[in-house]
Amino acid sequence: MSAKAITEATGKDILNRHLNQHGAGAAACRFATVNAETDWSKLSVDHPWLLTTPLVVKPDQLIKRRGKLGLIGVKKSFEQVKQWIGERLNKDQKIGNAVGKLRNFIIEPFVPHTEAEEMYVCIYSHRSADTILFYHLGGVDIGDVDAKAVKLEVPVDSTLSLADVKTTLLKAITDASKKERIAKFIYALYATFADLYFTYLEINPLVVTADNLYILDLAAKLDSTADFICRPKWGEIDYPPPFGRDAYPEEAYIADLDAKSGASLKLTILNRNGRIWTMVAGGGASVIYSDTICDLGGATELANYGEYSGAPSEQQTYEYAKTILNLMTSSPKHPDGKVLITGGGIANFTNVAATFQGIITALREFQPKLVEHNVSIFVRRAGPNYQEGLRRMRDFGGTLGIPLHVFGPETHMTAICGMALGKRPIPQVASVEFSTANFLLPGGQQAQADLKAASEAEGLGSDESDGLATNNHQQQSKSNGSNLNFNRKFFSNTTKAIVWGMQQRAVQSMLDFDFICRRDEPSVVAMVYPFTGDHKQKYYWGHKEILIPVYKKMSDAIHKHKEVDVMVNFASLRSAYDSTLEVLEFPQIRTVAIIAEGIPENMTRKLIIEANKKGVAIIGPATVGGVKPGCFKIGNTGGMLDNILHSKLYRPGSVAYVSRSGGMSNELNNIISKATDGVIEGIAIGGDRYPGSTFMDHILRYQSDPETKLIVLLGEVGGTEEYDVCAAVKDGRITKPLVAWCIGTCASMFTSEVQFGHAGSCANSDRETATAKNKALRDAGAYVPDSFDTLGELIHHVYGELVKTGRIVPREEVPPPTVPMDYSWARELGLIRKPASFMTSICDERGQELIYAGMPISEVLNKDVGIGGVISLLWFQRCLPPYVCKFFEMCLMVTADHGPAVSGAHNTIVCARAGKDLVSSVVSGLLTIGDRFGGALDGSARQFSEAYDTNLHPMEFVNKMRKEGKLILGIGHRVKSINNPDVRVKIIKEFVMENFPQCPLLKYALEVEKITTTKKPNLILNVDGVIATAFVDMLRNSGSFTSEEAQEYINVGAINSLFVLGRSIGFIGHYMDQKRLKQGLYRHPWDDISYVIPEQYN
Repeated sequence: MSAKAITEATGKDILNRHLNQHGAGAAACRFATVNAETDWSKLSVDHPWLLTTPLVVKPDQLIKRRGKLGLIGVKKSFEQVKQWIGERLNKDQKIGNAVGKLRNFIIEPFVPHTEAEEMYVCIYSHRSADTILFYHLGGVDIGDVDAKAVKLEVPVDSTLSLADVKTTLLKAITDASKKERIAKFIYALYATFADLYFTYLEINPLVVTADNLYILDLAAKLDSTADFICRPKWGEIDYPPPFGRDAYPEEAYIADLDAKSGASLKLTILNRNGRIWTMVAGGGASVIYSDTICDLGGATELANYGEYSGAPSEQQTYEYAKTILNLMTSSPKHPDGKVLITGGGIANFTNVAATFQGIITALREFQPKLVEHNVSIFVRRAGPNYQEGLRRMRDFGGTLGIPLHVFGPETHMTAICGMALGKRPIPQVASVEFSTANFLLPGGQQAQADLKAASEAEGLGSDESDGLATNNHQQQSKSNGSNLNFNRKFFSNTTKAIVWGMQQRAVQSMLDFDFICRRDEPSVVAMVYPFTGDHKQKYYWGHKEILIPVYKKMSDAIHKHKEVDVMVNFASLRSAYDSTLEVLEFPQIRTVAIIAEGIPENMTRKLIIEANKKGVAIIGPATVGGVKPGCFKIGNTGGMLDNILHSKLYRPGSVAYVSRSGGMSNELNNIISKATDGVIEGIAIGGDRYPGSTFMDHILRYQSDPETKLIVLLGEVGGTEEYDVCAAVKDGRITKPLVAWCIGTCASMFTSEVQFGHAGSCANSDRETATAKNKALRDAGAYVPDSFDTLGELIHHVYGELVKTGRIVPREEVPPPTVPMDYSWARELGLIRKPASFMTSICDERGQELIYAGMPISEVLNKDVGIGGVISLLWFQRCLPPYVCKFFEMCLMVTADHGPAVSGAHNTIVCARAGKDLVSSVVSGLLTIGDRFGGALDGSARQFSEAYDTNLHPMEFVNKMRKEGKLILGIGHRVKSINNPDVRVKIIKEFVMENFPQCPLLKYALEVEKITTTKKPNLILNVDGVIATAFVDMLRNSGSFTSEEAQEYINVGAINSLFVLGRSIGFIGHYMDQKRLKQGLYRHPWDDISYVIPEQYN
């Protein structure tokens, strides 16, 4: 939902900070808020006026008409206020049908005034303007404001003047001074309203005394989607739930998940102890499932409303499902058991198998509790990879121990509601799809061309036979004198589009649709993406690969592709406004589809105005787009190819539809294809409050299209656009049969207000309810079913009548076209297999949380395993004991650096001074590591291990190495000696001796040291030697490795890893040190080089 109500305290705080900046001249609102945790003594210290002023107190929980309900205490002392609140705090209060507890209160100073000084001001936004209402008599007895108040419309993208306020709104104010003050206040209030993205702001009363203006009662709503613009001005906003419904931590958790995700995740708890729980995919589908449950008598038992959509990840779906299952199984058991309805329409792009895997994981986790609560589960879903998703769910159901019934697109979307509530029999055997799409076999490309020629000879597959696309546009422009023209055809089989955004999957989907529609050329000719340079992107056209140019600038794309007249805009909610405004500057663009959800309403309204001026049609925002079967589709509309084929979208039918919901448009494709000869065009106008085009815009297009024989409208609760359709049916502008249904009939059955999945699906008056709209449509002459359940049957009935009367001649079916399947999708479906190019067993970044060797990164941090623990996970795939992790960290610390003179540091320094970057400089140092410098750990471990394992006496080992002419790696130091010991060696040796369970190899090395130092005092056990031998002791004696694993790590060179990692720290330090000291290019001095050039050239 975009327009969200805020508390009176929040609204007054915002006005206190911003209203007078616009010259309102109003008194600041003084108030204090109280809840169960309030410390009254601290409150009186923070607000000393509480003790000296008569007070007004009232609940602050979005309750309307508090004065009429007796919920305002007036002219009370501080002690009386405490008593008044104490009598009501956490007590049940019934308001209308809603029962809730009073928990939050606001206290304000009492403002002495007369009734004549009370006035009413309200500002609210709608599609084309902001409306300001003013009435010179305010207060609790104002009555019917709409009938009494004076109205002033401020069109979108225009400004308000003081003169307009005075002449239009303030005619009843005769005092010139007072009129001036009120006019300035209303002017400033409107400026604040617009600047801070309010959608509703009501003050009743506004008290205008001789010396000041006071805002007494206030109700307000903000456009929450404008948070990214207004947060610095708003501050942190807490949107309270409507009265009668408590805010649950689970709702806040899902809201937080939603905010962090590109998907949509919504949850509203209606009845904590209800027995009917839903987990529905899709904003529109979620409303329809709630409608059906309520229609079947389940309103009082419906526990929640919610939806997940927009391709959530497996992890996100798991978190969502886990939250619902926890709520379901933590409430009291129900004597009849509980039901979980996991439903949804036919997805456009959500991977059903992936989301179902997340649900299955949650179900597995809660299996004992589900059995305990006697839960029955009903599943219906379709869309990308649904066959695999349903198969997994069926297979899992056999192990769950409770009834789990699974259905696909062969079952009507809401049929499982009747089954779950015992109103409909459960089929024993469901029809299951075991195939998907049609494969294009070798030679199929030529067969495609032959089929295309044959279908065109029969008059199928072409949408330009009568030239209406051009002629209608010219005639309409002449007839109505308006630049805006929706009677033209939006799409044909030659439509060309530009896609804004790097949406490779959506573009490929459009090209695949073009191919199966037997178009001559792809519909997507270019892409625009400002964040990369101009280049070309590879896509498939059938089984051939083609290149589509990607431009950094929109102007380049437009100028190089003059045939384009459609833009599909995948820009984010933050940039969709600017990118759409930019493309409106190019007259060749006639249609723009805006996919993003959550664009601030003020921006959308400005886009609509600008598009209307230029005669450009906007589809969206918050839409999947639309489809013209046999011609063109927008983005991901229609879903995967198997659904496009099942719904016969590869060729035109006779039925056109318009809906708000993108997900439900896909379900309509399915319903219409089964009930009729198919879809001729379908548009999802989008779920926001102000879609760029309206139901009527498209219905009138369908009315003027001779190929469209039947129109279907799927409206919803909220807004009044459906009444325009009623008027058009009544006055004869719509003469074709219209089948209509408005979803959201359940809203009137809930005791508190529920905001459904779409921003616009919330009724602000009885007239905006789905029930009222359905009645109006039926009364106007439209065909209206009793419920969504019977929508398909009614469409089939009306279609049958049209066929009987000859108004529709069913099109002869052509063989469904064959289509190649992407390799990646074929693998996803399990149709093919291929060995992976890489294998990994230490880290997995695919889920919501990074995992190190099975341990989530949050656990890694919470357990404080340190860098040693991370090494144990990533290097050895296990959690090693704390003393081992400490040993690793000590090794890193003591090997981090050994001064600038050693070869590795020297190389790094020279490289840094030559102007090389960090990575190059560090790598140059690392490349010096070997047996002669730093890299002796592996060799040392190998030599000492072999000697120890073959039972060589230390003296025998020393003599053997001398006889073979080999150095003992790990023995010897250039500077340190027995008389000047290396402290690093001492520290590690003592730690190992004290903490390791056994260290036989280290002790063996120390015996060798005793022998070598008798020959030369600097032949000591050095850092390499002590780390190497201790490392082998750790591998062999910590109990974490088998002897085979220990030997393998020695053989693969794992021991050297500690020196490489540790010394990298020092190399980086030397690089930064040289840069910080601004050292110039290094040149080695001549006097430090011995030149041994031959005296004479031979």
